[in-house]
Amino acid sequence: MKQLKIETLLEVYDNISKLPQDIQSLMDKAIDARNNAYAPYSNFNVGAAILLDNTEVVIGNNQENASYPSGLCAERTAIYYAGAKYPKAKILKMALTASSQNKVTDKPIPPCGACRQAIAEYEIKQEQPIEIYFMGAEGKVVKSNSLANLLPLLFESSVL
Repeated sequence: MKQLKIETLLEVYDNISKLPQDIQSLMDKAIDARNNAYAPYSNFNVGAAILLDNTEVVIGNNQENASYPSGLCAERTAIYYAGAKYPKAKILKMALTASSQNKVTDKPIPPCGACRQAIAEYEIKQEQPIEIYFMGAEGKVVKSNSLANLLPLLFESSVL
């Protein structure tokens, strides 16, 4: 037997004000998107803002449905919109923020597994890493230089 050790290196900022100015601006757009989320069932609002290489910023937020599997997360809402509207553009950076209407979310909240897989698809497609910044409603912000740091053993099309 052989063991495989996987390590991830992430950067942690104390709060949004410690981020570079361009990322603060991107996170502000994610916060605005979060505030407009449709989450009447979970009371958990998520916002995403994506910076593309054509300088466009695309936002998304979670959209729930009484038939739970029919809803969609903020990250995938934004990614799929970017893919539909700007199919040749590369995703450079993503800012993600989540808040609960029931309690304070002061710890960084990363993308769910389904969103990680969707982000991975675009990172592989564009052959370039995507910087991902994520936070709760307040507090620390985590930066990953690539989705591969959050999902190190990627499922990709080469195995199909």
